[in-house]
Amino acid sequence: MEAREFTLENEYQYVRSGPVRWIISHILRYPLYPLIMALMAILANVLESWSRVLVGQAFDVILSPQPEVARVLQMALSILAAHGGGGLLQLLRNFSVEVLAQRFERDSRDELYVSLLGKSLSFHDRQRIGDIMARATNDVRQLNFMVSPGLSLILNSAIHIVVPIAAIGTLDPALLVVPVIFVVALGASLHRYSQRLNPVSSAAREQFGTMNAGLTEAISGIEVVKATAQEQQEQRKFSADARRFRDLFVQRGEIQARYIPLLLFSLAFGAGFLHALLLYTQGRLSLGDIVAFMGLMGVLRFPTFISIFSFSLVALGRAAARRILELVTAVTELDENEAGIQKRMRGEIVFENVSFGYRDGLAIRDISFTARPGETIAIVGQTGSGKSTLTKLVDRIYDATSGRVLVDGVDVRDWNLTSLRSQISTIEQDVFLFSRSLGANIAFGVWPEVKREDIERYAREAQAHDFIMGFTAGYATDVGERGVTLSGGERQRIAIARAFMTDPRILILDDATSAIDSATEDKIQRAMRNVMRGRTTLLITHRLSQIRWADRILVLQQGTMVDQGTHEELLARCEAYRRIFARYEGLSPSQLGENT
Repeated sequence: MEAREFTLENEYQYVRSGPVRWIISHILRYPLYPLIMALMAILANVLESWSRVLVGQAFDVILSPQPEVARVLQMALSILAAHGGGGLLQLLRNFSVEVLAQRFERDSRDELYVSLLGKSLSFHDRQRIGDIMARATNDVRQLNFMVSPGLSLILNSAIHIVVPIAAIGTLDPALLVVPVIFVVALGASLHRYSQRLNPVSSAAREQFGTMNAGLTEAISGIEVVKATAQEQQEQRKFSADARRFRDLFVQRGEIQARYIPLLLFSLAFGAGFLHALLLYTQGRLSLGDIVAFMGLMGVLRFPTFISIFSFSLVALGRAAARRILELVTAVTELDENEAGIQKRMRGEIVFENVSFGYRDGLAIRDISFTARPGETIAIVGQTGSGKSTLTKLVDRIYDATSGRVLVDGVDVRDWNLTSLRSQISTIEQDVFLFSRSLGANIAFGVWPEVKREDIERYAREAQAHDFIMGFTAGYATDVGERGVTLSGGERQRIAIARAFMTDPRILILDDATSAIDSATEDKIQRAMRNVMRGRTTLLITHRLSQIRWADRILVLQQGTMVDQGTHEELLARCEAYRRIFARYEGLSPSQLGENT
């Protein structure tokens, strides 16, 4: 694609020329197809106009006192050849434009998908999944329709105007008066039509995204909807969105109903016939010329009639392109830093006066600590104290607002993002599994270069092998969307096996055993301690049995670190630490100190 110039507007970077330039740049990736399309359309229209002229000439031959049969037959064969050749040329034109449209759809979908994968998590936090899906499916599909038949018909219509008018000029230049006036009036009418249609088409595409987003949220949260008996409420909400979408299409229909070019064509057709009769009475035209002229005027009906359809498709396609371009060029706080540092980590983590905030304020403030290679650092605090946010700064899910996060003495922003993240594994409480087999989910971080025995070994270490083999298909069992067929504990064990398999240098455990029963947890913890050996680990948990593994404990309170030290040190001196675990264990702070 050609270089693009960006400006900042409403949190998005837009190409200055807008979606039109983006569309053109995609089409020109395949210059051969537009060239074939234009050339075939020109030749086909030349043959069609020539056939109308031949009909007029044949009319004069037939009306002559002694018509030549051979001449009439020759003209009939010529007309047949013109129509047959025009049909073949139209087939080639249709083939080229359809290939171009399909490739445009494919390329724009690929571009959008790759762009979404490269966006930061904070960008995705602001998006509605349903709207993104509408853009990636329906809007991208609309680009296909915009090219074929939309732009194809517009190009063909333009040639359908130029070539017949040029042919009319060969009959008698005086005949050009009415067609030229008609073309000027048609252009003005289409310009006004497009100006009125474009805003409504854009609003319709936006409303479709809104409606789709609401539907996606309702289906994703169907368990909550049913549990709270809100089916009727969600139905009313969706019906309201659907009505607004319908109203916009009705508004488009009203604009199209006031489409006047067909009326202009009817007037031009009658005026042209009257003008031709006047020239005939002056002896400037023959009856055959009038027949040819009226045939050529009839050719102008196609671009007039089809423009209401083709311009509507282009308006919808342009609106879809703008919506896609908003995502592709959206400002993101994260870059891949492909030229950044790539090397094997030791695992040292250093926070230097780090603060980070979402839109509504700082989540963590001025935090500093060091985790030496191989150390286990436990992070504790009340809900909302910033524990998970802190760990997400290490692998650049988010970037620090101020201060620095260093891995092996290098600012994480100076690392190649792929190299950084490939050496860090995270196991979270809310486990996400893909709608794939159990084996594919375990091997996700190293797929496809993986051996079956390795998958089984790490599954055994995560205490997942036994329940996996309980399924008929074993490791080939499909887990369904988000792992819906598994229990919470089973999903967490799959996630633990997945993290183990990537052989990370830094391991982040965010309450990773919360959904596992005590007996299974004891087995997993022993396996985890083996895997954690030699790896730097950040451990978020409220269980004393796990906290005692830690070489050091960080205590967070309302986004700030109030203390750090060993379990015994913090029990002795940190009131906030004692309160946290008094609440978890149902004891008073003094009882907790006595029991430990």
